[in-house]
Amino acid sequence: MTAVLLALLASLAYGVSDFAGGVASRRVAALRVVIVSYPLSVLLVLALAPLVGGSLDTAAMMWGVAAGVTSGVAVWWFYAALAQGPMAVVSPVTAVLVAGVPVLVGLVLGERPTPPAYVGILCALVAVVLVSQESPDDVNEEITGGRPLRFSKHVALLTVGSGIAFGLTFVCLHETGSAAGLWPLVAARAAATVVVWLAAVTTGEFHAPRGRPLRLAVYVSILDVIANVAMLYAFHGSMLSLVSVIGSLYPAATVLLAMGLLGERVGPRQQIGMVLALGAVALIAVSGSAG
Repeated sequence: MTAVLLALLASLAYGVSDFAGGVASRRVAALRVVIVSYPLSVLLVLALAPLVGGSLDTAAMMWGVAAGVTSGVAVWWFYAALAQGPMAVVSPVTAVLVAGVPVLVGLVLGERPTPPAYVGILCALVAVVLVSQESPDDVNEEITGGRPLRFSKHVALLTVGSGIAFGLTFVCLHETGSAAGLWPLVAARAAATVVVWLAAVTTGEFHAPRGRPLRLAVYVSILDVIANVAMLYAFHGSMLSLVSVIGSLYPAATVLLAMGLLGERVGPRQQIGMVLALGAVALIAVSGSAG
């Protein structure tokens, strides 16, 4: 049960972080937000790591670096896909891969959740897709430079690549040992910073935001640390297939905030998705295998 609660906390923090980042990205390019939030998260985790303790285990640190690289690449490709393709397709496809890849890896590695947990996983996967759907009004307005955004082969590759990379980030975090404390997370955030800085330089977006977007970038950094620390400890306490699918429910928090604070309309599919998300968490929690 503790792992489920930690994964829920991570999901909430991820969702709020995405909301804050999304609001900032309405004023500046998304990469300009993360080139500030990522290095700040390194400093925050670096300050926390000595307090938690743990040893600098080589294997755990390498898994942390791998998690950072996949996370940075995932963010890079995801924003590139959103810039060229329809969010109504890019977002749910990415989301289901974020949830699905760790589940498949967990099952391949021999994890065997209880029957209620299997049903919960299935409900969560469907919920992630539904909650990530854009409303019809938003879909119809998605144009850039006077042309419709199309889900081309290039956009499809970026979308699938980002989803798989995000999913592998969870897998890598799960492989870090609990004895290493937060040090693998320090390595992960540092590696991710290098990747997003490289992406920003490559795309000409290496300019720190100012004003409100800068303040939001700081909030994103704090929320990012909360989410990743909670997720790391959740992974150390339960199965990859269960924790990852709960952590992947973060779009629900983003949608609720957009509805409550920005007055955005929530479609019927998103409403069904949120109900399914609640049911999924309940099934996994009562299964008794999330420990």
